[in-house]
Amino acid sequence: MSLDIKMDNSWLEVLKDEFEKDYFKEIKKQLATDEESWTTIYPKQSNIFNAFNYTPFDKVEVVLLGQDPYHGPNQAHWLCFSVEDSVKLPPSLKNIFKELKEDIWLEIPQRWNLEKWTHEGVFMMNAILTVKAWLPASHSKIWWEKFTDKVIKTISDKKEWVVFILWWNFAKNKKCLIDTTKHFIIESAHPSPFSAYNWFFWSHPFSKTNEILKKLWKKEIDWKL
Repeated sequence: MSLDIKMDNSWLEVLKDEFEKDYFKEIKKQLATDEESWTTIYPKQSNIFNAFNYTPFDKVEVVLLGQDPYHGPNQAHWLCFSVEDSVKLPPSLKNIFKELKEDIWLEIPQRWNLEKWTHEGVFMMNAILTVKAWLPASHSKIWWEKFTDKVIKTISDKKEWVVFILWWNFAKNKKCLIDTTKHFIIESAHPSPFSAYNWFFWSHPFSKTNEILKKLWKKEIDWKL
């Protein structure tokens, strides 16, 4: 995998130094090694950086952070938690929709693709951008987090009044990258069936986000899909 960096110019400008660093070269090397061994990687190469294309840097108002892509056939999307409409609804996304209904009274959507949220200014990035088929977190050791930590830190350093939604312990570990004197953090458990009843349900992340944006005189997010 040659890893062609297809990314909106606004992101390329603020992240350009990262692509020549040794750790990023190691990411490329590992992906190339997997490709040579005929290992299936999700998402496909042309989609790896699409979260950066759907929400340009200057449009980011909210950051929703996931862990790594879905690892089943046709599941992996370029946005965290999102899948194509034709795919079976994953349990975590089903719980997100349940909370969406309980929080702001929106009916359960009939589509699973969360792309519309990106046009509202929601940057939806996985901390690990690729995964081997059928092996969750299989690329957790190839330096993706060093890159995505830099992304989070860059948003924190170069922007103001961004809302960060952190839904699991892995995401909460990113709090140290965020300057809370000028940004906001909303946190709870992961929407997975294993943890949703441990303070994901009834955590009201969608209304809380809009309450913050409203106080900042910013446009509220239209969460309807």
